[in-house]
Amino acid sequence: MLFSPMTLGELELPNRLVMAPLTRVRSGKDGVPGPLLVEHYRQRASLGLIVSEGTYPSRAGQGFPGQPGLVTEEQLRGWSDVTAAVHAEGGRIFAQVMHAGRVTHEDTNGGHEVVAPSAIAIDGETRTYEGKKPFPVPRALSTTELPGIVQEFVTASRKAIGAGFDGVELHSANGYLLHEFLSPSANQRDDVYGGSPANRARFVIEVAQAVADAVGADRVGIRISPEHNVQGALEVDAADVNETYTALVDALAPLKLAYLSVLHKDPASELVQDLRARFGGTFLLNSGFGVITTREEAVAIIEDGHADAVVVGRPAIANPDLVRRWREGLPTNEPDPSTFYTEGAKGYTDYPAYQN
Repeated sequence: MLFSPMTLGELELPNRLVMAPLTRVRSGKDGVPGPLLVEHYRQRASLGLIVSEGTYPSRAGQGFPGQPGLVTEEQLRGWSDVTAAVHAEGGRIFAQVMHAGRVTHEDTNGGHEVVAPSAIAIDGETRTYEGKKPFPVPRALSTTELPGIVQEFVTASRKAIGAGFDGVELHSANGYLLHEFLSPSANQRDDVYGGSPANRARFVIEVAQAVADAVGADRVGIRISPEHNVQGALEVDAADVNETYTALVDALAPLKLAYLSVLHKDPASELVQDLRARFGGTFLLNSGFGVITTREEAVAIIEDGHADAVVVGRPAIANPDLVRRWREGLPTNEPDPSTFYTEGAKGYTDYPAYQN
């Protein structure tokens, strides 16, 4: 079943393997996808769907050096080359739209003020163009600023569609801005966007609604990571997690988005499967983060009925022909973590396809 076709929005996918959004920092200081990215994504076009690495919707939303953007004409031309190459190979690709929120630094985002739901810094350091530095204390966004952030997501999503992407994925996971609103450790507001689980879900719902209205709900997916607890976005109260994500998904369900993508270590958990039932649409599942999803696990997730498609990261990094290798039970390349966040082709476009 993992290799059977499926429908996602208005797309027909040839298989149920989805390439995860993977930070690879190879777009230079100007954030322009170049020939290296074209080749990287082209090589992986046999996957049912590719989700691009996180792309920033504004320079203030840039999270790390070398990240590509969806802002300038040069960036959009670069992405047009990427999407054309993927489509020429028969593939499908969504752009992940990601505002980093407080997971950045002024030395990374061009000197822009770092913003977040609340003025709470992450404990730790971030890589900047000037080397590693402590995360700064962000400025809490005012209520009147939030429509402008919504518009950043809308504008970037429209630009992504204009650059040839088949759709967009809203990044509401892993501690970045949208997830920061959901997490009680990052969001300590006392207005309508803070406090109760329903209030904390409000901003994410508004972004999803606005983007769906702008580009069509069937071209919009959203990624969440309940209980993942990374980058200071802690969700350790099970009852609060359940109430927060129930409020979120109950509001997303009527929008009829292309998909809901969940990152969670336990695909069969009551939380994950309840969210799937509430969403009622195409459900993508990523069970690993920093660990390798195996072929056996991916097959089981689909055959056990836990998801419609499986999102994989490291296997797709190391195996441009992953679909063929897993379908035919062929040996796989091992990913080299030392090249995940470097520059150049090594560990990016030089993983070989299987040779008969």
